[in-house]
Amino acid sequence: MSNKSQTLMDIFQEILAASGNSSDTKTINETRILSALKEQAFKERKENIGSVLVKVVSDAQSKLNLTIKPEACNYCEGDFREVVEAYNGIHGYVSLMVCTIGVLANTMNVAVLTRRDMAAAPINRLLKWLAVADVFVMLEYVPFSIYKYLVLPESLDFRYSWAMYLLFHMHFAQILHTASICLTLSLAIWRYIAIKYSDRSHILCTERRCSVAILTSFLLPPILCIPTFMVFDIHTKNVSDVRGDHNIAYHVDSDNQGRLYQVNFWVHAVVIKLLPCSILTVIILWLIRALYSANQHQKNLRNYSACPAAEKMVKRQHKADKRTDRTTKMLLAVLLLFLVTELPQGILGLMSGLLGKCFFDKCYNLFGELMDFLALLNGAINFILYCSMSRQFRQTFRTLLLQRHLARFLPPTASHSDSHNQNTAKTSVP
Repeated sequence: MSNKSQTLMDIFQEILAASGNSSDTKTINETRILSALKEQAFKERKENIGSVLVKVVSDAQSKLNLTIKPEACNYCEGDFREVVEAYNGIHGYVSLMVCTIGVLANTMNVAVLTRRDMAAAPINRLLKWLAVADVFVMLEYVPFSIYKYLVLPESLDFRYSWAMYLLFHMHFAQILHTASICLTLSLAIWRYIAIKYSDRSHILCTERRCSVAILTSFLLPPILCIPTFMVFDIHTKNVSDVRGDHNIAYHVDSDNQGRLYQVNFWVHAVVIKLLPCSILTVIILWLIRALYSANQHQKNLRNYSACPAAEKMVKRQHKADKRTDRTTKMLLAVLLLFLVTELPQGILGLMSGLLGKCFFDKCYNLFGELMDFLALLNGAINFILYCSMSRQFRQTFRTLLLQRHLARFLPPTASHSDSHNQNTAKTSVP
């Protein structure tokens, strides 16, 4: 037996002796070593034998003077990495600002879209629930951002309660974000049907079907996220603070062994991200084509409007077409912004499933904060799109703002009071 092999056997014999299994140390097999590692882990109050084994390997490496070459992992190397890491350093402050603006903006979206004249349209109901989902995503992201990016770097306090909240944050955010994806996809399909089958839209696009689409958008995500629930859990590891004291850190991590880990990546990347993005791409291209055809149709109508009666009919049709085109353009902007946000996440998730943990650690984790920022920005900017591209939304918002803030300072006019009294008198007469 070589000197290095003998030294390694001596290390395992020390483990057996420390665990009380020092008898008959000449017959050392895998079962006895595993049993000794488990007993040593139990004595040191560690969660698993992995940390004990790491310590054993470290001792063996120092005693045998071994150099263990790490597996080559050169993904996502280059100058852009420094730029992304620089943004990651300020992500906490940026995300708090975006979340604050986004919560206010989506609250105003809900307030406007629930007005009687706006809530009558089923498509506005989809937009309303999309705003509700975005509000809860941003509200929940605020405490996560404060603790992880502002408190944790200073205190280095990895408590069990924080790990529990982090696990909740990950599942809650993914469920609601998947609900936003389903609602956006329903929005695109709804608009496609309304334009493609305009003569039957009153039959196909009913209130009941809109309610079914909304309910499905919130019931389907927990089912799609089941692999994530089963893969991620709370783990422990030993850390040392600046004074050299050893503490136990609780963190959320995945079990990267087994088929379920791969299934989770495929479901998240393909089913939740890339499949909706593919459908959205096809619908967006069709909507752009429909807008181009509508513009050509309007030009042809203007050329054939010779008599005054035909000109009036053309003007009415032109106004209706312009209103339809404005709505389509607004929804097209919402869908394009969503596609730009979600498609990179789907590609990175798919590559993580194909290339393994090395790519996930070096690339997916690197772009995690940037992808979070894009998702939050996507939810916060919709109010600006609605105001800039929908005249009805602007008018309803202006009316709502004036009613709530200026009506209390404006005394009722005499004509309004007189007409109100006259109407009261008339209704009181039998």
